Formats: sequence, structure tokens, C-alpha cells
Amino acid sequence: MDYVKLGTTGLDVSRICLGCMSFGEPQLGAQRWSLDEEQSRPIIRRAVEAGVNFFDTANVYSAGSSEEITGRALAEYARRDEIVIATKVHGRMHEGPNGGGLSRKAILAEIDHSLRRLGTDYVDLYQIHRFDPSVAIEETLEALNDVVRAGKARYLGASSMWAWQFATMLHTAERRGWARFVTMQNHYNLLYREEEREMMPLCGAEGIGVIPWSPLARGRLTRSWDEQTERSRVDDFARQLYSEDDRTIVERVAALAAKRQVSRAQIALAWLLSKPPVSSPIVGVTSVAQLDDALGAVSVELSPEEIDDLEQPYEPHPVAGMSVIRPREAPRS
Repeated sequence: MDYVKLGTTGLDVSRICLGCMSFGEPQLGAQRWSLDEEQSRPIIRRAVEAGVNFFDTANVYSAGSSEEITGRALAEYARRDEIVIATKVHGRMHEGPNGGGLSRKAILAEIDHSLRRLGTDYVDLYQIHRFDPSVAIEETLEALNDVVRAGKARYLGASSMWAWQFATMLHTAERRGWARFVTMQNHYNLLYREEEREMMPLCGAEGIGVIPWSPLARGRLTRSWDEQTERSRVDDFARQLYSEDDRTIVERVAALAAKRQVSRAQIALAWLLSKPPVSSPIVGVTSVAQLDDALGAVSVELSPEEIDDLEQPYEPHPVAGMSVIRPREAPRS
């Protein structure tokens, strides 16, 4: 495994981050395809054995059971000082007032709940899952700063939002002397490159580490266009993100994978790894074989000509994945 600094921080992270949305008791969350604890543990163990030290989850995944499963497995298989645990806050965790969002009350309550579920005294990266327009930026940022000052989080991160919103939050934190976001977890892959217009240049200029979600386009880049999986058959959100116009890119990934004698997933991830300021794509898997396949991308290097060939068919997409999500809704990444 290769390691890089996370953005401009001194934190070392593996080039592949294991996304833990796939882990969680199916009956507790919206994703009925998730793996229960018995099914999840071999994947987490294999990741640790392979040198993965970066694990990303969220409080809202499977109503918190993703954090519980991930935390118990890492406590058994890894040394806490060597691993990087990331989680998120924003999604609705209970009915009634103050059940979600980015108010001071919600943030300070949810960090404690996440730490309890993860079984740790601190998280390495605490991320806002979306922008909350119903709460003043200063209130959110001051609460996050207090989480860091209390030792409950080492670093702060953000996820999909408009570039102007992220720039405003970065500027406000700097002006107030508060802890600053060091990462952006955005929707970025070969089939969705709208982030290259503003967010990626902003992150490059500000030294922000990019850790894309859905780097394999929810599996679209790993299989033939017409092939379906258990998840894709019920994944209405994916149908909003990708369309028939993306077929040509999927076919080019397949052709290059065959030529290079590597997997399609490795080609798609190698493309992402070639893009500054990407630090570590967040890969979700449901089997050890899928994990091993993804890890192989670290040793695949694409030529400029190969990159150009993969990118050439791209057509602009409607902006997706960063729409304003009200606190009563659960984020879908």
C-alpha cells in the first residue's frame, strides 16, 4: 500500500479509503443491500491486513450500525494510533426537533453518539455530510471548532456542496481563527466531472485533500453497461446521476482494461489517482474480492494518451449529489 499526506496536513492516509456505507444491519437503514456484522468483518480485516488505514463512515449509515460494526472490527484488527477513522454529521438521526442538521446542539450531541458507537475517544476526521442552509455558518463552524478543541476530532472535513459555499466556510473559519476544513468529499468520477469546473480548482488552491465518493460511479464503471446488480436494481439515486450518454466512457474503460490486462475498477481508480488534488478515493465494496481488485489500482499508472482517450467522450451533466438536503432528509452518498 502507498500512503500520502491528506491534503496539506501531516496525516498519512492510504491511497485507497475503505467506505463503510456497505456495512450495517440491513433492517436498520435505507440501503437493504448492506452487509451485516458477520459479513462485514472479513472485509475490514482484509483491508487492515493489506495496509488500508483510512476508513470512512457516517452517523446516518444504517441508523448508526455502520459506525458500530466498523468500530468493533477496527478495535480488534488494528492499532488505533495507526488508523484514520472518518465519520459525518448532518443526516436526521431521530424524529422531532433537533434530530439532524448542523446546529450547535446537533453537532455536539452527534459527535458524542458517534464516538460511543465507534468505541473511540476521538475521530480523526469529522465531516459535515452536506451544507445546512437553515443554520448560520458561524454557528456550525464554532461548534466544529469546539469539537476539535475538546479533542474529540483531529481534523475537519466537508462533503458535497457548491464551491461558493465551501469557499465562504473556509474564509469564515480563517477570519475567526477557528479550525479549518482540510478535506472535501465530493462526487467525482469518470462519469461525473462537473466538480472540475470550480470545486477541484478551489481545493487545489486552498490545499484541501479531495476524497471522492462514488469513485466507481456506483459500480457503473466496473461492469458492462446493461449488466445489473442487486444494488443497481433498487438504486433510484444512481439513475439520477448517470444516463445512457455515459455508455461510451464505460466501453472505453472496458477496452483499456482488456488492453492493459487489469480490471475495469483499476482503470477507473487509476484515473482518479492521477488527478491532483485527489488524496484517497473512498471505495465501497461488498466482498473481499472487490476490495482486492480496488487495491490493485494503486500500482496502475495511466499514460497521458490513455487519460485523454477516457476523458474525450464526456458530456456535461446536470449538477447532482450536492443539492441542498434539508435536515429531515438522509444524505445519499
